Amino acid sequence: MSMRDQWRVGLLLVLLLGSAFALFVPQGGSGGNANLAASSSGPTNLKYGLELAGGTRIRAPVNGVTAEQVSAPNGTSRTDIQKAVAGDIPSVSQSDVAIRTTKTQSTVEVFSDNVTTEQVKSALDGENIEYETVREGVTAQTRDDIVRTLSDKISKAGLAGGRVQQVTAANGKHFIQIEMPNANQSQMESLVTKRGKVSIVAHYPTGNGTQANTTLFTQQGISNVGPAQQAGTDNRWGVSVSLSDESANKFVRVMNEKGFTSSQGILACNYPQQSADKAGYCLYTLTDGRVVYGAGMGEGLAPSVKSGEFKNNPTFRITASNASEARRLQINLQAGALPAALDTQEGTTTYLQPSLASQFKVDSLIAGIAAVFAVSGVVFLRYGKREVALPMILTALSEVFILLGFAAAVKLPLDLSHIAGFIAVIGTGVDDLIIIADEVMSEGDVNSSRVFQSRFRKAFWVIGAAAATTIIAMSPLAVLGLGDLQGFAIITILGVLIGVLVTRPAYGDILRYLLTDK
Repeated sequence: MSMRDQWRVGLLLVLLLGSAFALFVPQGGSGGNANLAASSSGPTNLKYGLELAGGTRIRAPVNGVTAEQVSAPNGTSRTDIQKAVAGDIPSVSQSDVAIRTTKTQSTVEVFSDNVTTEQVKSALDGENIEYETVREGVTAQTRDDIVRTLSDKISKAGLAGGRVQQVTAANGKHFIQIEMPNANQSQMESLVTKRGKVSIVAHYPTGNGTQANTTLFTQQGISNVGPAQQAGTDNRWGVSVSLSDESANKFVRVMNEKGFTSSQGILACNYPQQSADKAGYCLYTLTDGRVVYGAGMGEGLAPSVKSGEFKNNPTFRITASNASEARRLQINLQAGALPAALDTQEGTTTYLQPSLASQFKVDSLIAGIAAVFAVSGVVFLRYGKREVALPMILTALSEVFILLGFAAAVKLPLDLSHIAGFIAVIGTGVDDLIIIADEVMSEGDVNSSRVFQSRFRKAFWVIGAAAATTIIAMSPLAVLGLGDLQGFAIITILGVLIGVLVTRPAYGDILRYLLTDK
């Protein structure tokens, strides 16, 4: 075999060895919550998606209303618009109003599960803000932000195989689709369907018989988040956070001004013995506006806050009621809050039992083996020569093995659509190899490498044109959010590229060596 032949076959062998390494050599864990992590069962490193591992899929639109082509009076700032809209719509805060400006238009988005287009129109009209249309739904940028944040939440939770993407229905409506293998519905909803807005609020007496609240900081005021763990003399669960300079200054100022560092304010929180609005000097942890924990100013923290030394090392511990709550706080603080919540009432939730998914996995394996045997039988019947048929079968299977190695290396969660792509790769791969063998052997014996190369070149032009057609046809399915079709298209395109660039040339070199005795 010539040096050129050795290089092409060597490249194929290198890819096969790399795929074997990715498939079978343990890669180590990814951290995160061991109770939530979805591991790949079996001897390989392959990850399985919802349809092969079981789990939950949520497909829901985003709550919100958008005003497009907005034009505000001169001198009106973004903050003015946010305050005006929030003040005119009940149950909407300033943080629920977003203003986005692009080269083509400005939009005002209101994120709430019960806001109507008429309410937004009335609020804008009341402030003399012009607009072209007001519609239900949010902008593409907001949906992109939600996909990114949800992906971060799933990653921080240690859920292997989780996937978040946008999908578009036939009527043009946009949905966010989240799939998490090995997660039940309650785990899924607690992690991704809420906005995850975390805030620390100071609650204190005002001196006239009433009590007031002041927000100290939110996710935006935190520079670093530690792990969820137990600490302190009471061994409570919590998350250690480091504040930004601005948040640290506000924290020190409010604590001193409102009496938290005085003798009356230290350890003076009576929550949950008393209701949250009458509990005294309390620091509340709120998630999506709900109090999840309340505690008073500690004796160890008060002196550093009172003297201002806290600003030099602005580390603050957010305490939670239990381990799961602390873990959710950590995830929300690290990944950030969703711009808007998902409308699960209008969406759909599907839960697939792991036992049923395991049956799909077995059925997929049987279908793949049946495809291999069927193709092998046809090839042997067609040629009757082991030196032609056997390399053809092994080369076609090497494409599938390399694709499996790629899936293991990038931790691609395999679903039924990917399995269909693997079977398609087997069929198209053998089809191309048959074209090579027929073209090479159709005009009689191959008595020299020059004759072989001439015939092989003709066959490869046909294969290249067919591969280009397949890639062009599959590309829209691969880039558009069309659900399961996307996985099928991606595997098919990768299989075609591996075949044209690696396995088809390597098979040609092997066939030349066998037929020309060189």
